[in-house]
Formats: sequence, C-alpha cells, structure tokens
Amino acid sequence: MKFAWFIARRYLAKGRKNSFISIISLVSILGIAIGVAALIIALALISGFQKDIRDRILSSSAHLMITDRFQEGFAGFREVNRDLAERFPDVRSVMPVVYGTVLVKGGEREVSGAVFRGLDLERTDREPWLERLEMGRLPAADNELLLGSELAVKMGVFTGDSCLVVTPQAALSPMGIMPRFRRFRVTGVFRSGLFEFDSGTVISGLNAAQKLFALKDKVSYLQVNLRDIFRAEKVASAMRRHLGARYTVITWQELNQSLYSALKLEKTVLFFTLTLIIIVAALNIVAGLILMVMQKMKDIGILLSFGTSAAQIRRIFFLQGAVIGVVGTALGTVLGLGFCYLANRYELIQVPTEIYQVSFVAFRIGWIDLLAVIGASLLISFSATLIPSRKAAAVSVVDAVKYE
Repeated sequence: MKFAWFIARRYLAKGRKNSFISIISLVSILGIAIGVAALIIALALISGFQKDIRDRILSSSAHLMITDRFQEGFAGFREVNRDLAERFPDVRSVMPVVYGTVLVKGGEREVSGAVFRGLDLERTDREPWLERLEMGRLPAADNELLLGSELAVKMGVFTGDSCLVVTPQAALSPMGIMPRFRRFRVTGVFRSGLFEFDSGTVISGLNAAQKLFALKDKVSYLQVNLRDIFRAEKVASAMRRHLGARYTVITWQELNQSLYSALKLEKTVLFFTLTLIIIVAALNIVAGLILMVMQKMKDIGILLSFGTSAAQIRRIFFLQGAVIGVVGTALGTVLGLGFCYLANRYELIQVPTEIYQVSFVAFRIGWIDLLAVIGASLLISFSATLIPSRKAAAVSVVDAVKYE
C-alpha cells in the first residue's frame, strides 16, 4: 500500500506537466465540491422548512389523539388520563379537549365558520402561544373566549367585543327545534403562527365548551404530548394494546399524512436530482485517469517489468481518483456548511413575516443527511476510478515498451 501511495502521490504532484490532465482533475474536484455543497444547502433548506412546518402544526395539535369509538363524547377521560400518565414515561402531558364546528357572528359583519376548542386553561402546561397573546387575557368565565388573529381581523371583532356562537346541534325550545347558540365576550386574540389555525379557531375554557355542546362531563378527545415526537408510533402501538379496542389512538403523522408525505417525497427527489451533479463531475475523473493511463503507458510497462503486480498498478490509479474524490467532497462539505452557518448567522434569505410568520429561512442540516451526502459522494468518486484502474492493470509489458 505504501508503494502504491508513493507512486500515486508522485503522479498527482507531477501532473502539472500535462496541463490538460491537470485541468480535468481541477474541474473534477470543483464539480464534486459544487455538487456536495449544493446538496448540503438544499437538504438543509428543506429540513429547516420541514421543522418549521412541523413545529407550527404541533404547536396547535396533539402528538397523539385518543377518542372513544363506541359513544359520542369521552366519558371516562379522567381515569384514562391518570392511567396514561402513570404507565407511559414518554408522556409529557395529557389535555382533555372539547372540539366542534360552529358559526361565529360578530357585530354587523358576515358570519364565519370556525372550529371551537375547549381547553383546560388553568393548567400550567398550555401551548406556548397561549402564554403570549397578541392582546387581552385568557378567558376566566364561561361566557368568554379567544379568537385567532386572522379570524378577528376578518370579522372585525377584538378584545372587549361580543360575538354570537351557533352550533349545529339542535336544542328543543317553545318554538320547536332550534340551533344551539350562545353569546360570548372576546377577552383576547392569539397567534399560533399557522394561518389555517389562526383564521378558523375559537378557544374557550373546558366548562364553557362542554355547556355549549351539551356534553355535560364529557370531552371530545384527549390530547397527548410526548417528550420525543418521533416515538409517537411506538407509544401509540403500546397504548392501543393497553387501552383495547374501545379507544382509537391517532398519531400526528397520521393526522397530517398527506403534508408530511409530500415533504418527504420532495426531499428524496431533491437528493437524487442534485446527486447527478456529482455523477457528472465523477465522469471527469474517469476521463482524466484514462488519459493518465495512456500518458503513463511507458511507466506502467517499466513497473510491470520490475515485478509490480497488476493489483498494485490498479491500486495506484485508484488512489489518484480517490484523492480527487476526497478533496472535492471535503471542499464541498466545508462550503456547504459554511454557507448554512452564514445564512443563519446573518439571516441572508429574508421573507415577508406577515405571509410566512418567520423573518428568514433557517438552514438545518441533520447528521444523517450530512453523512448520506458525504457517503454518496465518496461512493460515486471511488466507483469512477474502477474502469481506469482496471484498464491500467490490464496493460501488457510487451505492448507498453515495444515502441520505446
């Protein structure tokens, strides 16, 4: 191995005598570096986008959702709540939720459809955005509620105003069957950062929602938050076995399956598309090494005549291509990570806050993605050396020196 590395290093160092081969080697290194850097930057961008989307969705929804499939409403939610908290150490919190669709009318403005959510607002483990309302305070009475920021603007209703909430459930009255309705006072406006949630959600205390939907001492479902969101599938499987067939356990991936499937497919397609840049650069390695073999035909013949084996000849040219691949991959990794650092540090890619709810695009590269890029680049580079190195090893001594 030392002999092969010695010869390969001399060929690389003295390759400058042949400017054409030197240019091909330089282009190969730059091509691989650009491909690796582009792949790292693209994966970091889409990973950052995925994390922002996931955080915003999970800030307003459950990691796991447990419902009673045999009856309307969840009657024994307190017992199940205590049972889950004691048996599953992965569970961080369990929140009872009342959920239903309503129509909201405020003042003279048009009626808007919304989702009415009743939460236990006295708990300390509330969603973070409930701790920093845009205006007002949390509801304290059964006739008070919060509006999403976009819904409040659309309806022209803000803190201190009143609104009428109408549910699709029927109520028997002296005038016959009438929709159930109730007037609430708006005590605050929240912004979760997710447009769909902020434009169509109304939040009140748990008791107020139970009275509105006539659930008495029932809730719609239990919202379970985990310490590690990526253990949701394993925890959900264990809960299904423990709770039995009566209860349904749904994970956050299942609730948003279409969105996450699209993001995952986009990331996979992006990886294979940008890998083509590295493959094109690797073709330059093949061309450069084949030209090197043709140029060094006399040297190969002399080495073979002195007893150098075909395996050592193959190793010499393999090491030359490997050095080009390693240098290009290392340079591309440094460029890609450096760009991601600078983009995050100085917020280079600005976006409108009122549209995207963030001021800049964050780049986040995971260790698995980084290792996948480096591994793919080195695999392609090393594979590109196989044909030229085999061609060099197949040279015969007679053919190499007969014209010398």
